[in-house]
Amino acid sequence: MRLWHYKLIPFLPRQQLLGQHRECCALRGLGWAKRHSVVDYAFCYPPEYLVSYHFQVLSEFVKRGYQFEHLWLKALYRGKNSPPFAGQSSWFHPIIFMPFPEHDDNYLLACLENLRSKGVVINEEALHFQANKKETRAE
Repeated sequence: MRLWHYKLIPFLPRQQLLGQHRECCALRGLGWAKRHSVVDYAFCYPPEYLVSYHFQVLSEFVKRGYQFEHLWLKALYRGKNSPPFAGQSSWFHPIIFMPFPEHDDNYLLACLENLRSKGVVINEEALHFQANKKETRAE
């Protein structure tokens, strides 16, 4: 499994979005820092990056009315079988989004191609319109 480019999250079909949630849960839990070629980069950064990404996925869950275990909204939570991340809950503010530096334009194109190979076509014009709309709001 991979972590899709963060700009794709609002456009992912149900199956891929649910897969992202499962992947984030696994990586935050017992999979933390366990090597895997496709997601190894996530472990080069503090857990805040993965948690931040997961919060973006969960935000999309809320928009779509999907159900999920709300304990995942706690930044230090790692699942029922893992101890919480070390530190204080104040180390992370969920409103601040920290994208992985690897999620650049080249990675976006690679993800779009990967999705296409699975029969999932995302309207790139809508994707760029959404990205520009968010950037305008941030200014």
